[in-house]
Amino acid sequence: MPFVPQDVLDRIAALEREVRQLRGRAQMRPALNQVLNGDVVIGEGGRLIAKAPNGNRIFVTGETPAGDWAVGIARPTDGTSALTVGDEDAKGAGQMIRMWNRDKGDPNVIVMDDAFSERFLGRPWLPIGLYPTARQSNTSTSYDTAWWGSSPAHNAVAVIVLFTIAGTGGGQVKVTMTPSGGTARTLAEYDVAANTWVQRTIEAPLDGVEFLQSVAWDISHRAKSTGQNVETRLYRAYTRNTFKIEETPEVPVRTAKTTAVAGTTARPAEGA
Repeated sequence: MPFVPQDVLDRIAALEREVRQLRGRAQMRPALNQVLNGDVVIGEGGRLIAKAPNGNRIFVTGETPAGDWAVGIARPTDGTSALTVGDEDAKGAGQMIRMWNRDKGDPNVIVMDDAFSERFLGRPWLPIGLYPTARQSNTSTSYDTAWWGSSPAHNAVAVIVLFTIAGTGGGQVKVTMTPSGGTARTLAEYDVAANTWVQRTIEAPLDGVEFLQSVAWDISHRAKSTGQNVETRLYRAYTRNTFKIEETPEVPVRTAKTTAVAGTTARPAEGA
């Protein structure tokens, strides 16, 4: 039997004891299923995905395959989207908030902000409150109000559809909007041929209007010939989301926000 120094055997036995101790302690430690302090960081294109027992994704956050950064919440029963932040297809303007319906045959967004205007609601579309006056049908040759109303601004683009008929000589129609505390802006002014119903659809961004700012709407008309009648009927009036970047309303003039600090002169933050 070859000679083995006793100290080597002792060292091996000691190592075995330490391994048994470490193995036992590892089994005694609690499962790593809690974060009690500090942050969990997922970056560089990684994602965090939670799945229901049936395999459907019910939560995901991180970088999408299309390169956008998003958060998604889905319904566990069928995996359809319920709430998303960011565009997984990276089309249009990113980082929109969208709430989806439960119709698997026709998935659609029922609540969202606007793709191209940062301050407005996108959906649902909301009506503009317009009401007829006693001059909805009259013989005045000067502009007189046929429909009028005032309502808060919810969506970025106004849509008003009108039908007008005028007697001999024809007539004219003018549509204006006036933001609370602002000046009137003419959205449309056009001629109406005689003795025929003329339909006109006015679509205009709400330039210079803040979200929920009150806006007064005026639809006026006039007959071009004395003694001839002009009548205007409202078919529909509502506001909607932008369909393209060119419809983005102009940002209103705003007073820079300031932050008061004791003992100092407040000044607006850079970029405010």
